[in-house]
Amino acid sequence: MSELILLTGATGYVGGRLRRRLEERGLPLRCLARRPAELRARVADTTEVVEGDLLQSATLAPALDGVHTAYYLVHSMGASEDFEERDRRAAENFRAAAQAAGVQRIVYLGGLAHGDALSPHLRSRHEVGAILRAGSVPVLELQASIVLGSGSLSFEMVRALVERLPIMICPKWVEVEAQPIAVEDLLAYLIEAREVPLPQSRVFEIGGADRVSYGDLMREYARQRGLRRWMIRVPVLTPRLSSLWLGLVTPIYARVGRKLIESIKHPTVVQDASAQEVFTVRPRGMAEGIAKALRDEERRIIESRWYDAFSSGGDARSWVGVRFRNRLVDQRAREVRVGPTAAFAPIRRIGGKTGWYGFDWLWKIRGFLDLLVGGVGVRRGRPHPDDLQVGDALDFWRVEAYEPDRMLRLSAEMKLPGRAWLEFEVIPTDTGATIRQTALYDPVGLLGLLYWWAIYPLHVLVFRRMLRNLSRAAEAGAAP
Repeated sequence: MSELILLTGATGYVGGRLRRRLEERGLPLRCLARRPAELRARVADTTEVVEGDLLQSATLAPALDGVHTAYYLVHSMGASEDFEERDRRAAENFRAAAQAAGVQRIVYLGGLAHGDALSPHLRSRHEVGAILRAGSVPVLELQASIVLGSGSLSFEMVRALVERLPIMICPKWVEVEAQPIAVEDLLAYLIEAREVPLPQSRVFEIGGADRVSYGDLMREYARQRGLRRWMIRVPVLTPRLSSLWLGLVTPIYARVGRKLIESIKHPTVVQDASAQEVFTVRPRGMAEGIAKALRDEERRIIESRWYDAFSSGGDARSWVGVRFRNRLVDQRAREVRVGPTAAFAPIRRIGGKTGWYGFDWLWKIRGFLDLLVGGVGVRRGRPHPDDLQVGDALDFWRVEAYEPDRMLRLSAEMKLPGRAWLEFEVIPTDTGATIRQTALYDPVGLLGLLYWWAIYPLHVLVFRRMLRNLSRAAEAGAAP
């Protein structure tokens, strides 16, 4: 029988794809999740999901019990400014728990960079690797450059910029040299890392066949798409201004964009080629990686996106000890002359390119304001135009509960002085169905109350039209 594998980061871009590859191979797999209910809807029947938090050391022993190989694929790029301390504490907890459980191997995915003056993000990735290697469990660390594939952070940025901007103002970081690796090749390295001889901890630098820059990636993307684009170099553009610019025209949040740009300023190229001697993987080049990503986009085969991780929207705020004021509710209902399935169809398609069935420009303004304060904005869209799963990112919401043809509940990931949900229910009636739409808000303090009443007139306009257009779309049999 194959040895048990523990996978952390199973909701992330790389972790989600690796999980599927391991499941396809029939390997015994256990996934660690802070919110297991949201992950169980995505995994195979043979995969075990256990609750645990890397920042809570007491929760790790049951997850690591009986594990042979543990994949450490977590980091706090989407977290607040204390992410280095969080990453440090998580790595120390995991190292101690893995050692106590008798784990035979840890596979860690880090960041590729050299030198001392690294960005906080890359510095933290290197520190995590060093912390894990300080224990008695052998660690195989893969240090990767830009990851290239449909739905990856880098590809989403390149795609959005090239598709939307005929003329691009490009700061110096656009031409810094990197060695992008196709996500398929990265997954091949991760899978093979289970079996590579490892008498002691080792670090391998991995990258694709070409040394290029983000500028080269954008030019190659434009060539393959048949687009003519002009790139104008400017000598200075701060990470903060660049991140706001990216947030306006791409799905990348300003907070994540700033950390990304700070990392891009450092060359990320392979200097130690020993991975080519140990692994059988022969990575493809930039042009082939982009072509594969474009084919997957066209066929809508996007297994995961960088913001699928539940932590991508930032720290999940702890409400322990917080005193909420009375819950505020805006509920309205409307009868439709169609059955539950037809009534639920437009609800299932809400958000993304379909929009919010009324005043989409107000939703965009709200998203822009969210972007300015470090939130997720509304450019995430949705992973599939006609299907949803618990845990899916949906503009600046997250699918919290979903029952096809009956109920959809979204929890807010925008910056708010409180907690908010948007819920849709379809209730069968003798003549068809009733669509019930409910906005719920738990305000915190006076600021939370002021926020609700300040936007209440807009809520009346938006939610009234939303329900009306949902009902019309249901009866017409198509989204507007």
